[in-house]
Amino acid sequence: MKVGVYVFSTDLDLDPGPLAREIEDRGFASMFFPEHSHIPVSRETDYPESYGGGVLPDFYKRTYDPFISCSFAAAATTTLQVGTGICLLALRDTVHTAKLVASVDRLSGGRFAFGVGFGWNADEFETHGDIDFRTRHRRVREQVQMMRQIWGNDVAQFDGEFVSLQPSWIWPKPVQQPHPPVYLGGSGPLTMKHAAAWADVWYPTPPLADPTLEKSIPVFRQLVEEAGRDPDSVPVGAAPGAADEAMLEAYQRNGVSHVNMALMGDTPDLMLVELDRLAKLRDHVLGA
Repeated sequence: MKVGVYVFSTDLDLDPGPLAREIEDRGFASMFFPEHSHIPVSRETDYPESYGGGVLPDFYKRTYDPFISCSFAAAATTTLQVGTGICLLALRDTVHTAKLVASVDRLSGGRFAFGVGFGWNADEFETHGDIDFRTRHRRVREQVQMMRQIWGNDVAQFDGEFVSLQPSWIWPKPVQQPHPPVYLGGSGPLTMKHAAAWADVWYPTPPLADPTLEKSIPVFRQLVEEAGRDPDSVPVGAAPGAADEAMLEAYQRNGVSHVNMALMGDTPDLMLVELDRLAKLRDHVLGA
């Protein structure tokens, strides 16, 4: 089981490059960055209980663009996998995002993971152009289909319900073949079904009713099989809001292949203290 961290990198934290070096120096496998372009002041959407509930944390309002963060993190390290965890793809232009993915993957030497999600905050959609929150699941699936055409063909084209592309040349192409792994975030039944059908990795924040995914993983594997895919070909990751020794051991026992633990701290110094704690937790469970 790979163990890394995810961090809501903001302008008040240790910058992504220096923080990435600290993460790599402690032997972590990965560093993922969530995305929120903006948070409307007039909020109607409740903060999900699975993410903590209550008042929306301030860091949601201050996150750097995840692709920029990945670029700085990759440039400062040599082995660390960097990734979006997750990118709100429905709110992004498909062609530009495909180029961002390929560029970061190529410049990092093939160390990029492309995490995407459907999004929970309807407010962002309502104030972000004419993207219909109700169609986001189908839209993201189609966007990923089009991006795979872009990454895999010298002349790319696509004709879909939500996105399309006339025959076009688009370089660079990713280093990883056929493309960087597409992680699909989210734990609900609809997201699980989408992940089973087309994602490379299912990457939930575990639901409160199943915090170690003991019940969810067998259901997911059955859905993968029903989708005509080999269940062993679609790994399961996890991005818990908090993890302890028992949870990490359970993830490993239940077949989770990649865990990114939340790295939080009110100051850069406290983030490093927390990073040391997470490293000791990982080592104790994995026997490093």
